[in-house]
Amino acid sequence: MNREMLRLAVPNILSNISVPLLSSVDTLLMGHLTALHIGAVGVGAMVFNFIYWNFGFLRMGTTGLTAQAYGRQDEASMMHTLGRGLLVAIVLAIIILVFQYPLIEASLFLLNISEEQRPLVEEYFYIRIWAAPATLASYAILGWFFGMQNAIFPLILTLAVNLTNIIVSWILVREYGMDTAGVAYGTLIAQYVGLVVAVFLFFGRYRSFLSHFSQQAILQWQSLKGFLALNADIFIRTFCLTFAFGFFYSQSASEGTLILAANVILLQFLNWMSYGVDGFAFASESLVGKYAGAGDKSKTMQAIRLSFFWGMGLAGLYALVYGIGGMAILELFTNKADVLAAARPFLVWMVVFPLLSTPCYIWDGVFIGLTAAKAMRNSMLLSLAVYLLIYFLLQDTYGNHGLWLALLLFMVARGLFQWALFWRKGVELA
Repeated sequence: MNREMLRLAVPNILSNISVPLLSSVDTLLMGHLTALHIGAVGVGAMVFNFIYWNFGFLRMGTTGLTAQAYGRQDEASMMHTLGRGLLVAIVLAIIILVFQYPLIEASLFLLNISEEQRPLVEEYFYIRIWAAPATLASYAILGWFFGMQNAIFPLILTLAVNLTNIIVSWILVREYGMDTAGVAYGTLIAQYVGLVVAVFLFFGRYRSFLSHFSQQAILQWQSLKGFLALNADIFIRTFCLTFAFGFFYSQSASEGTLILAANVILLQFLNWMSYGVDGFAFASESLVGKYAGAGDKSKTMQAIRLSFFWGMGLAGLYALVYGIGGMAILELFTNKADVLAAARPFLVWMVVFPLLSTPCYIWDGVFIGLTAAKAMRNSMLLSLAVYLLIYFLLQDTYGNHGLWLALLLFMVARGLFQWALFWRKGVELA
């Protein structure tokens, strides 16, 4: 089981780490311009996180259902799950493109964007929004690969996307002076490169599954309704998560340009940590889903225990690195003395976060594998209430430290509520 866990987790970790590497490079490219540029790209990326993270169910729901079908050795269900995921992705992408103007206007209002930053954020948004079809379709395909116990294809796909993005963004910003537009075009081009790579990978290995393709089966209402119901609960859960981070950005922006720039950079630490430990969460999705689908309770529980063992080990390593080299890492992102001075007092949170927030990431993987979407939704709603209550109690006294503490306790509450739900019902949670 350890070998099986690491076979899935190691490629997932390598794949996941390339995601924050991308946002880190974007921050680095802007970090040597002005605090205004750092904040604009950070906020622009948050707008898309808010949009795309909410549709993360396309990956998570597809993974859980595919893994369980894999455990049952039901190839037709595997293929139909992918078909339903792609269908929903296309419909959602069309809706996003049609409503792009109200989306950006609402985002600018909710995130407290200053008039000075508005043109930069809008420029970034109106370019990157056209990547929606490729981004959402790739979510469904990635989730399907994970469910098929294949961690290598997601690694290839994610590296292709993020390396393309980094190279193109670097050239456009450094060689052609395109600033925020260069970063946005880099992402746009990379997403379509990734979709092409995903299609080639699918046809290279899974072409035979097309024999099970049935438009009638994909559109069969009972099955489609079940797919949508599962994903509706994951959507609500993810909306709460993106709201929590959107609220964090909004409150950071209300504190001024320097605090916003400092928090944007510090969130890169969290991104690196979360995407790293998510490697074991993703492995948990695949293994827990497979063994739950096969009805093997013993191996399901073993997969859960090992997910926590390896995940917490990696979290300890992150805490050690951030504790020793936090300031050096900060200086990689920006050479602006005022931004460094604003960020330095909050480095202590970067050491604490990996140790206390990792359980909620691992539990997410377990719940997805069990397709326990309602339990995920309920634990997230309760945790969001805790987050907002703590922030409003602490904001006047502790300022930005209170904001970071509220975010940390939000993560801790998620893990505790998920543990309590699992303790009550175990693998029958769904």
